[in-house]
Amino acid sequence: MGAREVGLPDRVTGPGLPESVTIWEVGPRDGLQNEDVVVPVDVKLEFLDRLADAGGVVLEATSFVHPKWVPQLADAEELLARLDRRSGVDYPVLVPNEKGLDRALRAGVGHIAIFASATETFARKNLNSSLDEQFTMFDPVVTRAKAEGLKVRGYVSMCFGDPWEGAVAREQVLGVGKKLLDMGCDQLSLGDTIGVATPGQVTALINGFDRVDQLAVHFHDTYGQALANTYAALLAGVRTVDSSAGGLGGCPYAESATGNLATEDLVWMLDGLGVAHGVDLDKLCDTSAWLAGRLGRPSPSRVVRALRG
Repeated sequence: MGAREVGLPDRVTGPGLPESVTIWEVGPRDGLQNEDVVVPVDVKLEFLDRLADAGGVVLEATSFVHPKWVPQLADAEELLARLDRRSGVDYPVLVPNEKGLDRALRAGVGHIAIFASATETFARKNLNSSLDEQFTMFDPVVTRAKAEGLKVRGYVSMCFGDPWEGAVAREQVLGVGKKLLDMGCDQLSLGDTIGVATPGQVTALINGFDRVDQLAVHFHDTYGQALANTYAALLAGVRTVDSSAGGLGGCPYAESATGNLATEDLVWMLDGLGVAHGVDLDKLCDTSAWLAGRLGRPSPSRVVRALRG
């Protein structure tokens, strides 16, 4: 049954909302890397094709992190070699360092992302560096990528809370983010890695940046705040939202974390608000239901469960 048949509300645009939003789909990378088992490359390729068929224009395809640390994405070279890259669709990849950049360049990618931390503890645990040392690691990656004509996104994790350090000072997040932008990142994605943020905190952080047009947001739905936080970000001027088809992914650092904001849930809200995004909700739900079947479990997305059971 289609979304309209079950009563998708009429579109009512609220004041201060954008005419359109870019959905940055992270399911193929951020979602699948959290699976307990390695998903076959054929399934990953079909997943990317289905997402493109549904209207996705930014599909984060994979990661060039060392296979020892992320075995679920050890097939990055094979996947990109076999991927039918659609015209008009961007396929960014995550790279952790210069070795990862070398692999990405050999694979012919045009868009990379680096992954920074807003806190000292997570930088040490996730990047094996201090908060300041991470910039020494990223600087040559960004410099070389820009010289090669690549677009560069910078992720900042733990923007609102850290499971070891607690609440994260806004000034600390702003400092990390501004360093990445000054380094040459084209876009900055602000991540609520453990899903603790609330809308007022989101608004205050976004308002601390000079160039809101360079910002994206990446919310986890641990405490059910992801859509509310997204709405606040849109009102604050953000025009790119990260999400994961079917709500794939999760956070190993917060007990009962429910994963990334589901793309279907985001699309339902945007449709109701009259905000254009280009994604076909029914095709997207079919894709997420198909993938949940391949993974052998129900989809965590509320909308997928409502429309596809």
